[in-house]
This record gives sequence, C-alpha cells and structure tokens, in this order.
Amino acid sequence: MSLKKHNYRVGIITASDSCANWEREDISGRVIEEIIKANGYIFETYILLPDERELIEHELKRLCDSGTVELILTSGGTGFSPRDCMPEATLAVAERHAPGIAEAIRQHSMTITKRAMLSRAVSVIRGKTLIVNLPGSPKAVRESLEHIINELRHGLDILTERDGNCAE
Repeated sequence: MSLKKHNYRVGIITASDSCANWEREDISGRVIEEIIKANGYIFETYILLPDERELIEHELKRLCDSGTVELILTSGGTGFSPRDCMPEATLAVAERHAPGIAEAIRQHSMTITKRAMLSRAVSVIRGKTLIVNLPGSPKAVRESLEHIINELRHGLDILTERDGNCAE
C-alpha cells in the first residue's frame, strides 16, 4: 500500500434550477467543500448549473478531459423530478462504471431513511477522473460523503496509477 497520502483535486458541480436562478443558496456545495478540505483534498473548482443535461455533460467532459481534477462530486438532480438529469448526464460521459460507490451510499442512507431507495445517483470513471453523484440536500450530502470519503482516496490512487496494489 502507498505510504504517501496524495492530495487529489476536486471539482464540485451543483445542479439546481432554484440555486442557479438565485432563488436559493447552494448549501450542499459548501458542505462538500468543507468535507473535502477537512479530509486533505484540494478544492479546485465549483460550478453551479441549472438542471440542463447538455450543460452538465459539457462541464463534466471539460473538467475530466482537461485533467483539472481527479474527482468530481456532484450534488442535486438525482431524484424523480422531470428536470432531474444528473445521472443521465453522468452516464453519457462515462467510459467505465463504478457502481459500488453509489450502491454504498444508498445502502448507508437506507439506514437513515427509506427514501434513499429513490436515489438514481451513479458513479463513473472518465479518463483519470472519478465522478460521484451525491444527493441535493445538505444533510444527505454530509451523511453520504462522510460515509465514502476515506475509501475514495484508495480508488483514486489506483485510477491515477499512483498505487497499483488493491490488496489490503
């Protein structure tokens, strides 16, 4: 196992019509930033978008393909609303799926609320970047991200080829 703790760069994308229209503050994005910084990740960029699939796809591709970040954490757009399109945008840019992360979040969240079963969130890889969809509510973002944050670093070590050993 790698002894060096790599500081990965993180991009945050929030998809919310009401936040993008300045009708509501994006607290979830701030919660993500707080948690990643507390865990030694580098906050690189924050993007606030309306629930528009083409815009979301464009920004996901841009961040991944430019090598700007190794991890993108998204918030919002994972529910049943007709405007919710984060999973579809994420899957559209995916090169490989990483379903265990979204499954772990849902499993953990089900211990808190049965409504977690309604999440359509996904996790994927594009190039050397991991993309993880998180819920839209600040409380659910905190619960979800704190549950997975420690394990993400090892996945990123393998993805970016900074470590080649998956055995614990």
